[in-house]
Amino acid sequence: MRLSKRLLVLAGVGALAARRVLGAPFALSGKSVLITGGARGLGLALAREFTARGARVTLVSRSGDELDRAAADLRASGATVHTIVADVTQAGDIGRAVEETARVHGGLDVLVNNAGIIQTGPLENMTEGDFREIMEVNGFAPLRLTRAALPLLRARRGRVLIVASVGGKVAIPHLAPYSVSKFAAVGVGQALRAELAREGVGVTTVLPGLMRTGSARHAQVKGQQHKEYALFATLDNLPVVSLDAGVAARRIVDALVRGDAEAMIGGPALILRYAQALAPQLTADLIALGNRALPGPATHTRSVRGAEVETALTRANPLKQAAEADLNER
Repeated sequence: MRLSKRLLVLAGVGALAARRVLGAPFALSGKSVLITGGARGLGLALAREFTARGARVTLVSRSGDELDRAAADLRASGATVHTIVADVTQAGDIGRAVEETARVHGGLDVLVNNAGIIQTGPLENMTEGDFREIMEVNGFAPLRLTRAALPLLRARRGRVLIVASVGGKVAIPHLAPYSVSKFAAVGVGQALRAELAREGVGVTTVLPGLMRTGSARHAQVKGQQHKEYALFATLDNLPVVSLDAGVAARRIVDALVRGDAEAMIGGPALILRYAQALAPQLTADLIALGNRALPGPATHTRSVRGAEVETALTRANPLKQAAEADLNER
């Protein structure tokens, strides 16, 4: 018994020591930060937060036009910005983005794995192809990017940020492929943190709930598309239920600076996470019950962008309109 207690004490001391090393505040002034999906939405909000703290940012996106607008927005505030048109599912683009960031900014200190896609609709209308597509972006891209950037991150004892979701801890109805991919992203974050700690590279995984980023219009919508999108876009922009993107970005960057292993972002996300941890059966039953109120499947499996099925209700939402205008989501 005494030996067991001593081992527990030693383990606790060791954990605290490791936490002290990895959790030391990470100053961002002058640091080189690469942000995938950085041209709009949460990625742009994160870029604003990093540059406000003195970092130099490289934004990666598939859209050159969106990157140009985002860069102009940031430079208007005096930020140092470089942009790269690249697809995070392409190995060649990944390597090029890492190498170009190092060349332009003299190295890489922080890798922000933010690029992601979201699909909404009933499971019956989702195909295996949908699961594979979203896994490439939300699950495999953070792994591939981190591995490609690792030599640079080791050299600077840098940091990795993985933007997952509360849906990576609690599966949400009508977001099945998304939840599966975000569970994978959380696992990637945990595995990387454990293995890279001895190399001085810290890994933080953040799990936000709903955020007012304006990105709903880019969601892939299936099933009864008008109903699905109206519900998703409305919940995504409800006060209290959803979090302002700027506030979310500040909390996310704070978690990275502290060196947190994982951080729930937003009160509803925290409540849902703890409900699932403390009462998993009850939470599962309540989620299953809630699914009965959602729109049923359609007879087709066609996908459309949210912007294609806007309704008068979603167009008129002032919070949604403001987020779209502010975060380059038009």
